[in-house]
Amino acid sequence: MMKMYFKSVLVGLIAVSAVFPFTGIGEVSAATKFKDVPANHWAKDAIYSAVNKGYFKGYGKGIFKPNATVTRAEFAVLMARVSKEIPATEKTDVFNDLKNHWSKKEVDRAVSLGFINPSDYPNGFKPNTALTREEMAKWLSSGLAAVDKDFKQALADTKSTLIPAKEAFKPGISQASVPYIAVAMGTNLMSGYPDGSFGLKKTTTRAETSAILLRLDKVSTQSATSFADLNELRMLGTKKTNLELVTPFTTGNTSFADVAGKKNTFRNSAGSLVFHRMVAVNTQKWNDKKSIYAPFFIDESNKAFLTERKNVYPVYLQITIYPKSKEFDVDHYYSGISDFTGGAPITNDLPDKFGYYTLPRMNTKSFFANRPNGVTLWVTQYLKDGNFRSQVDMDDGSVVYLKQK
Repeated sequence: MMKMYFKSVLVGLIAVSAVFPFTGIGEVSAATKFKDVPANHWAKDAIYSAVNKGYFKGYGKGIFKPNATVTRAEFAVLMARVSKEIPATEKTDVFNDLKNHWSKKEVDRAVSLGFINPSDYPNGFKPNTALTREEMAKWLSSGLAAVDKDFKQALADTKSTLIPAKEAFKPGISQASVPYIAVAMGTNLMSGYPDGSFGLKKTTTRAETSAILLRLDKVSTQSATSFADLNELRMLGTKKTNLELVTPFTTGNTSFADVAGKKNTFRNSAGSLVFHRMVAVNTQKWNDKKSIYAPFFIDESNKAFLTERKNVYPVYLQITIYPKSKEFDVDHYYSGISDFTGGAPITNDLPDKFGYYTLPRMNTKSFFANRPNGVTLWVTQYLKDGNFRSQVDMDDGSVVYLKQK
């Protein structure tokens, strides 16, 4: 179903190029050279490939406008016209502000095909608004899920995952957007920027769209389970850890999902914590670390320690600490926890870079003061090859065991 659908997509794309208002006029041949696409342009190959496949045309006189912003209407038309699927229900007149707009028919079709959810635009579609990367992720992922049940399941599995992007730590990504960004990033349809951000509100250009459409060609012919990064995002969403995917350790027949969100009271009664998730990173090959999350927890300052210990696997636990004792400090935590949630501070600069907390090493009383709702932070622990065993215990009796496979 999926392969047949996107074969029709490619045929449709060629036809679309003749009628898209935003693709320009005139025929484009493989020999066409665009004056505004220099040889060193990052998307040069993608642009020419997309043009030669019929996705885009230039604007005449050797102009492509690679930096021109793509609007909602333009991308909706692209997504709608390429599909030869017959939707179960043909929706019409979806948005009142499209009554006399050139894109009305195609936007209605994009809605019918599941690319666009009308409830996302309660105040009108506003077709000439530049499409954001957050929107693009949702449209692309929704389109995949509409024709493939495995991608639909991937959306369900990643509802509570951690997006590997700066915004996931601070200021946060809306719960509604998380699964769509997860599928887009997990399949490499979309990737982050060099600073680790996803760029939620950044707009998309014709050059970026060219590259993304070419990636869509490949993604659409593969199953959701064939993408290692997406599998990791799905596991973290469902099992609250990526442990078994990237390390030789397991929780056996127990699960971190059974203890996530639960309370662990300190044995010294100084406070308590709630466990959220655990991220593992395999650094056995320093230049080929296993885990999509490695850049957010490990940098070159950790190299000496980790490479000298070939049998050590770092893990990072997200917890919320709720101080109870007066003048609570980090020693109350250290002496109050006897299971695997008793971690250490992350000692590199990545918490500051990406905007998340770790355990303080100075001024610990002031750090924990006046936090009636607790403080969510990340701590680090290590798994070691050999006869390693540990566990996490919660007040309600639920437990997770960690051991080597």
